[in-house]
Amino acid sequence: MAGGKGSERPRYLQIADELKAAIERGDYRPGDRLPGENALAPQYGVAVMTARRALRALTNEGLAESRKGAGVFVQAFRPIRRRGIQRLARDQWGAGKSIWSADEDRPLTVDQVSVQEVVPPTHIAEMLDLGAGETACARSRRFVLDGRPVMLATSYLPYALVEGSAITQADTGPGGTYARLADLGHGPVRFREEIRGRLPTAEEAATLGMSPERPVLKMCRTAFDAQQRVVEVNEMTLDSASYVLDYEFDA
Repeated sequence: MAGGKGSERPRYLQIADELKAAIERGDYRPGDRLPGENALAPQYGVAVMTARRALRALTNEGLAESRKGAGVFVQAFRPIRRRGIQRLARDQWGAGKSIWSADEDRPLTVDQVSVQEVVPPTHIAEMLDLGAGETACARSRRFVLDGRPVMLATSYLPYALVEGSAITQADTGPGGTYARLADLGHGPVRFREEIRGRLPTAEEAATLGMSPERPVLKMCRTAFDAQQRVVEVNEMTLDSASYVLDYEFDA
């Protein structure tokens, strides 16, 4: 039974901890139905509302999903293993492959895309070293796997650099944006990624179809060409329950 007398941890979180431990032990497998609030309340000697909050804590973390009229089930979605090194290698996009194919053997699709010439936010303009009045090509996309939105991304590239190329179109062609930059003589030779966590904005949570109480991973990738010019800044918002960040490299 969860908790002990005098425990400072809220009771609903104690119950959620026990359910998480049971999931990790394999007592409940992906897709299994968890005990409902009406079963948990007498089991732990708490009010139904407390049991409900425990189950909600699991769904907020992405460990479980609520199905209307059916109950709460252990999350069956298999997180994406994002291979941070392999996906950006030149022999990936340089061979006409999508960088996403280095992560998954499941089809990752883009169900929303927007390509516009914009005056970028100040911090993006500074990173791209744009002068006053200079614009950027902004490529905004929503990525979906197994019917589940997993990531939002907006890439910014100097418009004067990519104007007239396939980068300004919805479909950039084999190898994507980096292959097209290489065609222009500005293929990336170095990348930097910065990652932090925070709660999503209301718009981010709605667009990703996730709980506003579950953190997102905010990732900013900067791509440099051989002259060390910044040729792309990509700001990404990842559902933290949908990804495992995997970095493997030699010592």
